[in-house]
Amino acid sequence: MSGSDLKQRLAAILAADVAGYSRLMAADERATVAALDAARAVFRRQIESSQGRVIDMAGDSVLAVFETATGAVGAALAIQKEVNSFARELAEERCMRFRIGIHLGDVIEKADGTIYGDGVNIAARLEGLAEPGGITVSDSVRNAVKGRIGASFEDQGDQQVKNIAEPVRAYRVSLAGDAASKPRAAVGEIDLSLPDKPSIAVLPFVNMSGDPEQEYFTDGVTEDIITELSRFHSLFVVARNSSFTYKGKSPDIRQVGKELGVRYVLEGSIRRSANRIRVTGQLIDTLSGNHIWAEKYDRVLEDVFEVQEEVTRAIVTAIAPQIESVELAKARRRRPENLSAYEIAMRAWAHAMDAGSEGDRASANLAIQEARQALAIDPSSVLALMAHAWSHACLLFFQLAPDLAHALREAAWAAARAVELDRSDATALAFKAMIPLLGAKTDQYPEALADARRAHDINPNDTFALLMLVHLEAFGTEPHQAIEHGLRILRLNPGDSRLHLVYNAMCGAAFAAKRYEDGVRWGLRAIHDMPRMPQPYGNVALCYLGLGEIEKGKAAFDKLREIAPVYVESRVRGHTIWVDPEVRKRALTFYRVAAGLEDPSAAQALR
Repeated sequence: MSGSDLKQRLAAILAADVAGYSRLMAADERATVAALDAARAVFRRQIESSQGRVIDMAGDSVLAVFETATGAVGAALAIQKEVNSFARELAEERCMRFRIGIHLGDVIEKADGTIYGDGVNIAARLEGLAEPGGITVSDSVRNAVKGRIGASFEDQGDQQVKNIAEPVRAYRVSLAGDAASKPRAAVGEIDLSLPDKPSIAVLPFVNMSGDPEQEYFTDGVTEDIITELSRFHSLFVVARNSSFTYKGKSPDIRQVGKELGVRYVLEGSIRRSANRIRVTGQLIDTLSGNHIWAEKYDRVLEDVFEVQEEVTRAIVTAIAPQIESVELAKARRRRPENLSAYEIAMRAWAHAMDAGSEGDRASANLAIQEARQALAIDPSSVLALMAHAWSHACLLFFQLAPDLAHALREAAWAAARAVELDRSDATALAFKAMIPLLGAKTDQYPEALADARRAHDINPNDTFALLMLVHLEAFGTEPHQAIEHGLRILRLNPGDSRLHLVYNAMCGAAFAAKRYEDGVRWGLRAIHDMPRMPQPYGNVALCYLGLGEIEKGKAAFDKLREIAPVYVESRVRGHTIWVDPEVRKRALTFYRVAAGLEDPSAAQALR
């Protein structure tokens, strides 16, 4: 293609998709297709009447280009008003609502009319930030249409979006005087009410060295922490420009919370003496003023950038799980009738984790119920979808679901939808990777392992995503790598409340790698931390038999039978998640020896 076939120009780009499309299709395909066709007709008519052109309407998405930002915003407002009016006579769970993002920027236009470039990508990312039935625009759009259109713009702050180097300033748009919209701040003010998900500001770390030249290192650590925390899509992280307004000050943390609209603040200091450096950090709840977490890190300063990266990772991997633990505790304490969609999803997540740790059918069913409640309020809740997926996967793994095929379908759908909603969410992608393993779909293992590795690449600081990778490696074909990654989690976050899952996975990996003594040690640690968790008893039993300690293996297996009888029966019948054929055969033989169904000599031949 010659350069003359390409044209670069300024344009307003509109991107849209249906919130909860997969759920709507699963519930009623015919009605959903009919509603989508009707909505497409509205999009086409309003776009063309506003000097716009439809580029693509693939699946449930719409991409259009406009000559002016005013035309794009006007069309979007008219579209949402008309499409949302279709839903007035429908139950909320059957409503089709679109999210629309608009950006004004450069595009590359081909001769056939298709468009490419950062302008298109930014519009798509803004669409992902929009609420169902809502519109989100960039600051370039807001500046272009300000005073020219009857709409209000709510500042959502700088947003770090995938594949775009600089943060994008985003604004939520609504018709002026729209009574259905959220309460607005006063004219000229920004609404700084706490967002649904956990919010955090990282204040500039204080240089305690008395050497002005150390400011670059101190600021660098702060900036890196902000950047790395932004990888966690479960967090709302205030941008650097806002946080650094407090540099050189000693503000009241409660006031910072009010001024920046955040629940948590991370502050710290850095002191250097000769070639040694000490970094301290404190995570504070801005509502109560309580310290949630505090730690200090002493390092030898040989390579500045290496130490900066190491300290940043240590802090980030520690505080993200701490915030999650606090949020879980808050959701458990709140009265059910007072919960928001996010808090219901957090309760679902907590019960899903209980189901995974203890193989508890009641916890899984409760998590599914709560996840559905949260999704009924917010169909785009990634957290609720992950809780739904994990709960069904646990029922599948422990063979507790009345319909195993249905449990697998539900788990796979919810996990895939979570990734569809946010393809750059490492935790969601890691969950999707785990579903085939828990469902014993060994033919899907290579793709699942690739997904888990991609999740780890997206956010190397997410130890939960790394834990999912450990499981896939441990019960797949790379047990030695699983052990290395498990040890890395223990080093990065020794205070994580989910270390029992790490020790159990390492025990399983040790069995596969025939490192039986290590396996017993790690498995017993998992049992110590979580006595009602079934899996480590089974993995310890396997490792004891690998050592030739048959009676100890049988004792561990008997305890497993007491805790999870259905799980045991499925294992001795041959149901297992081991991928490697040799390991599968060895595990089944050892299980049957521990259960007294085969002679111990059968195990000896496979050690």
